[in-house]
Amino acid sequence: MDKNRFEELEKKIPRGKVRSRFAPSPTGYMHVGGLRTALYAYLIAKKDNGTFILRIEDTDTARFVEGATEIIIKTLGDAGLHYDEGPDIGGPVAPYTQSERRELYRPYAELLCEKKAAYYCFCEKQEKQGDGKQGDGSSASQGEAEEPSPCFPIEDDPCRDLSYESSKSRVDNGEQFVVRMKAPREGETTVIDAVFGEVTTQNKTLDDMILLKRDGLPTYNFANVVDDHLMGITHVMRGSEYISSAPKYNLLYKAFDWEIPEYITVSPIMRDATHKLSKRHGDPTYDDLLNQGFLPDAVLNYVALLGWSPGGEREKFTLEEMLEIFTISGISKSPAIFDIEKLTYFNAEYIRAMSQEEFANIAKPYIKSVIKKESIPIDAVACILQARCEKLTDIPEKIDFFEALPDYDLELFVHKKSKTDKQISLVMLKTAGESLNKLPDWTSESIHDLLISLALKLNVKNATLMWPLRIATAGKAVTPGGAVEICFILGREETLRRIDIAIEKLTLISD
Repeated sequence: MDKNRFEELEKKIPRGKVRSRFAPSPTGYMHVGGLRTALYAYLIAKKDNGTFILRIEDTDTARFVEGATEIIIKTLGDAGLHYDEGPDIGGPVAPYTQSERRELYRPYAELLCEKKAAYYCFCEKQEKQGDGKQGDGSSASQGEAEEPSPCFPIEDDPCRDLSYESSKSRVDNGEQFVVRMKAPREGETTVIDAVFGEVTTQNKTLDDMILLKRDGLPTYNFANVVDDHLMGITHVMRGSEYISSAPKYNLLYKAFDWEIPEYITVSPIMRDATHKLSKRHGDPTYDDLLNQGFLPDAVLNYVALLGWSPGGEREKFTLEEMLEIFTISGISKSPAIFDIEKLTYFNAEYIRAMSQEEFANIAKPYIKSVIKKESIPIDAVACILQARCEKLTDIPEKIDFFEALPDYDLELFVHKKSKTDKQISLVMLKTAGESLNKLPDWTSESIHDLLISLALKLNVKNATLMWPLRIATAGKAVTPGGAVEICFILGREETLRRIDIAIEKLTLISD
């Protein structure tokens, strides 16, 4: 790449406002750690009217998963994290997929060789070393193929001391090579991080990491630096495992004479006190959580608190409210433990806060997966569910009795608190059945008023009448809604049919 091309790229770099990015690898579904990284990067940019960018880092071809980019794009959209520039919408520094930027990296690697900040290495391949990048952009992979190392300690690499001219001649003659950074052997490098403060590393501990692989593709570490600069990224959100690589990033920035972005490091999300959250160990992805019945807003809210504290007692925030209160200073150095029970609590709170119409709309697919009868009013079922379910996937098992009366144990009619036994239940059901059959209008209000007045007339507690009616109509001791709601939803004909079944069963055992 000639000097003019370098200058053209520099002129295109947007400047003057906050620019953050989410840069995942397309290796599968969105992990919780990746969602958190994306959320924090989004909040950092949008809080200051900045630009949030999606960049797809697909240089690790061995781990590429077909369709994963589309999943990432959909997930961000579903979560409300709308980016301003990205692979599907373009932008001033396009393309936003690294494989489409391939021609950019070699010239920059060659420039470093000219500057003697890097060198061509021709050593034979032997072992494989990791790229250090996971698909969620939040933790390093172990044992993933990146580029073979030479058969001797890297500090003894004979290629390091070759003259640039002789090395370049071998490259021009077609000899295979990788480009390695020439890490200094003396002094120290200090990285400034917004969360972890100053982190100083002795340069003699740094290896000569590979920048450009034999296939011409950059390593994650090199492409990351080049792209962050050319895209004008001012704030880099990253996982704590990248702290060890940060000194090498800084050395690259210094070699290019580029401005170093602000680093914001987040600690890992843990399954427990000693194990990181990991899909390979069965921990859920974002899509898994949605499939388990969690709401996108509840998941986002909970994930936000995994490593960030807004201060005070309040925990429930919309995305817009997070934008108002989010600060980098609220990010914790300590790892956060993913607690599915706490997420369930959040989800239940979000469900309760919905309007009846909103809940009915999201609940309908789950209700209709069980209830096929057209006579059952779906909205009425949704109404009694809203205060009684924690996850959407709870719905089917809670309402299956509306579709078909289960085969229940008559011992359910025995309930000490309601002061019922089988004989009392039989009397209550006979009386209730006769009265309900004569009821002019089948509404919740009329059913309620009838049953309350009937209990008064019979001189019994309301529960003494309601409990047998609930068991007879639902066949379950625990139901969303009580006897009144169940009778109304079932309708007069089905309610009376189920009461008759219970009367027949109870009569048989009393004879």
